[in-house]
Amino acid sequence: MAQQQYDVVGLGNAIVDVIASVDDRFLLTHKIAKGGMTLIDEFRARELHKALADHSQALSALHEIAGGSAANTLAGLASLGGNGLYVGKVFDDRLGEVFASSMSAQGITFTNHPTRVGSTTASCLIAVTPDGQRSMSTYLGACRELAPDDVDEEQVAAGQILYIEGYLWDEDAAKQASRKAIAAVKGAGGKIALSLSDSFCVGRFRDEFLHLLERDVNILFANEDEAKALFEEEEFDGVIAKAKAWGGIAAITRSAKGCVIVEETTSYEIAAAHVAQLVDTTGAGDQFAAGFLYGLTRGKSLADCGRLGALAAAEVIGHYGARPEASLKELADKAGLL
Repeated sequence: MAQQQYDVVGLGNAIVDVIASVDDRFLLTHKIAKGGMTLIDEFRARELHKALADHSQALSALHEIAGGSAANTLAGLASLGGNGLYVGKVFDDRLGEVFASSMSAQGITFTNHPTRVGSTTASCLIAVTPDGQRSMSTYLGACRELAPDDVDEEQVAAGQILYIEGYLWDEDAAKQASRKAIAAVKGAGGKIALSLSDSFCVGRFRDEFLHLLERDVNILFANEDEAKALFEEEEFDGVIAKAKAWGGIAAITRSAKGCVIVEETTSYEIAAAHVAQLVDTTGAGDQFAAGFLYGLTRGKSLADCGRLGALAAAEVIGHYGARPEASLKELADKAGLL
């Protein structure tokens, strides 16, 4: 395969994370379910965004940063020194500009033109209380309207690996966009990676995901619960046996137990990296995928890919937010992994 322009092409839901520190009274006043994630409509999103902004002026700054699972993975890849292209949909509005500039600032290529029809840019409004609880109100907006026309076949074909969020299967047009990207990357000799996103997502699309594994997917990312749901196994040993029978590369994370990497007859158990203080597990899976994919594109052994993933996950759970704050490249260098 010829040298590709991008290490990883990520296809996903383009969401702007809006993060603010609040107190419990704020949650009560605005009827936000503490510690949970609630889907909201555009009117509620505008209302909460304004409330968080007004509240933040009195306390601390409002943080707005590009988010969404695949976008977070590409941020981790960039922190390691990798080169990523992101495909996602935003509206031609202020948050759409925030998303694009945030991706660009982190060294990620994002060339999709903002749309002027349909829903406004998606946002996840995250209220963080002093006890560390994150209460999320998510408006999916434009990101759910990703369509085949948003995929430039020539551009995505320039990626070594295409990384797709399972969440995209929730919308038919996004599913077709994914299939178009898969065909382009496979046609150019690239690999396909699928993240299962969450066990409820697996419950909705299990048969389709298994069909994808059979026909298209080379690399699977899942946590233990998602893998059990996919392979319909109650015991982890059963999951490993099914993953080996599948034959691709399965990277299965197990929180504090680390991860297991499986390929055909071989499996590697990798310990979790040390975390000084666990603050927020949001984004751990996204960053694990970032480290693992970076290792693969650099020809690292599967065990070292797992160690890079564990290192990236450990960094992100040591602070709030789903993206690295420290340079993952420097941390990996220090750990002797690069």
